[in-house]
Amino acid sequence: MAVHNQLGLFSINKSVPLSFELENYRDFGTVTSVEKVNGIPYFINEFWTSRQRKANRIHEVSYRACFKPQLPAFFIERLSVCGDIVYDPFMGRGTTPIEAALKGRIPFGNDVNPLSRAFVEPRINPPSLSMIEDRIRTIPWSEFNRIECEELLVFYHSKTLASIEGLKAWLLRRREEGKFDCVDSWISMVALNRLTGHSPGFFSVYTLPPNQAVSVAGQKKINRKRKQVPPFRDVPRIILKKTEKLLSDDVPQASEALFLTEESGKTRDIPDNSVALTVTSPPFLNIVNYEADNWLRCWFLGINYEDVKITNHRKIEDWKAFVRATFVELARITRPSGHVAFEVGEVRKGTVCLDEHVIEAVEGLPFEVIGVLINRQSFTKTSNCWGVSNNWAGTNSNRVVILRRHGGS
Repeated sequence: MAVHNQLGLFSINKSVPLSFELENYRDFGTVTSVEKVNGIPYFINEFWTSRQRKANRIHEVSYRACFKPQLPAFFIERLSVCGDIVYDPFMGRGTTPIEAALKGRIPFGNDVNPLSRAFVEPRINPPSLSMIEDRIRTIPWSEFNRIECEELLVFYHSKTLASIEGLKAWLLRRREEGKFDCVDSWISMVALNRLTGHSPGFFSVYTLPPNQAVSVAGQKKINRKRKQVPPFRDVPRIILKKTEKLLSDDVPQASEALFLTEESGKTRDIPDNSVALTVTSPPFLNIVNYEADNWLRCWFLGINYEDVKITNHRKIEDWKAFVRATFVELARITRPSGHVAFEVGEVRKGTVCLDEHVIEAVEGLPFEVIGVLINRQSFTKTSNCWGVSNNWAGTNSNRVVILRRHGGS
């Protein structure tokens, strides 16, 4: 049995400890294979799995192409200590900063998509369930009886859509009046997460998973095929039910936090030499259309989704230039001896191994490539849903380039 790599085949050996090249990283555990490609050690095993331990329920919001909490947890526990700043320049739903806060680190995050902050910020120091219940009761639901976006009736019962539009207008008005607070932010976040889905726990009739909003025309086809009509959904009840679930575990607490909506190479508000660890996964080669997937969520927030310019490179050289610009900024903000765990997976049926291109992109920058950790797992339902085959021989791989910033002992 072997693991495919564009530069050759790695034989699977008996379990061996990390070799001397990673003497300071023995806490990574044992590996089934240690091989070198162009002088870079590759460490292959199932280092973490979704079954390894139950993730905190606060992570359970849907966002396209997000990684599992076990991935950032693995590196946060080994390459940082309490009080360190842990950062993600492509934070998406916020898995890294939220896991960092849960583990006593200071969460920093950035994402050019404004939806990202709408999902992340409310879950750091969230309001109590009683505060949310009180606010839900003050919202004038009985007055929400008008519909403006009739085309959305393919997703919603008329009374449900009236409640959604009314809540949207009420939250936008609170923001305009300067009354929008952490409780409103929480309610908005949960509503975003419940807009569409494939169970009665969502506001909509059966549709695609919540991280991938289908078009109006697409939903009409689904309705015809399934012979379905949108049923009534109780919007406030669904928001409270999801809230109870999200808050059922310990919640992230952080006295300090920083969240930005900037390009990954232009995060001026992050101080020099401040970040101990970055754990991130950049946009891959035009795999996911974030703008189209999130058009309905943008509508709810009053954002024109066509104005959200997510990085989406088709050519590998353009992607490498984007990655290098990100690492130039990471070189500025990472403290000496700080680390970067840069997860890139595999794309185009394994014919493009992005880890190799990341290593090329950082040449000449003050980073040492410690190695590439390959976490091998069986297929996931999510990867099949994407229509992406980032696997070889029935496995789904996380390929993480681990780098250390020069300048320290």
